[in-house]
Amino acid sequence: MKVELDIPDTTLSALRQAPAEFAACLRLMAAVKLYETASLSQERAAELAGQTRQDFVIQLSKLGVSPFQGVDDDLAMLPTLP
Repeated sequence: MKVELDIPDTTLSALRQAPAEFAACLRLMAAVKLYETASLSQERAAELAGQTRQDFVIQLSKLGVSPFQGVDDDLAMLPTLP
C-alpha cells in the first residue's frame, strides 16, 4: 500500500532533510508511536519502519521507548512469591 502526503517545503528545509530521508523518519516515528501505544506488535512496527526487529529495538532505545511493552502488567498478574 502506498500513502501520499503533501509536506511543505519549509518543513523539509527546517528539518534539513531530503524527501526520502523525511519519509523514512516519518515511518519510524509512526511505527514507534504505534508500538508504544500497543496498536502494533514489535514485529509489525519494525516492518512498518522498514527495519529488522533488532534494528527497531535499537531505535526504540535511542528514542527512550521500552522494548518491553506490557511487561509490567504481565508481572503484576504473577502470583507473589513467599
